[in-house]
Amino acid sequence: MNFFIADAAAQSGQGQGGLGIDFLIMIAVFFAIMYFLIIRPQTRRAKEHKALVEGLSKGDEVVTAGGLLGRVTELDENFIRVELAEGVQVTVQRQAVTAVMPKGTLKGI
Repeated sequence: MNFFIADAAAQSGQGQGGLGIDFLIMIAVFFAIMYFLIIRPQTRRAKEHKALVEGLSKGDEVVTAGGLLGRVTELDENFIRVELAEGVQVTVQRQAVTAVMPKGTLKGI
């Protein structure tokens, strides 16, 4: 009946001192899961957002993090000026742009 229950380590005279190889494998598997599920997608999204912000040009129709939809009229190193309606302009940080919309989106609204 010993094949159902493993013999105690104390019976063989050897203790369970130190880290077992199974513990190290478990830590490595856990790190791999964290990398593929959290770290890798987050860095990919950050790269895509950085490319989006760097690729902004005058005349692009953008959506900001606050939900404002408008056309880019001026570009600065850190800020952009967005025209929301005729004569209504706001200045926002470049990082606040979440999406670039297709041309003509403002006319369709």
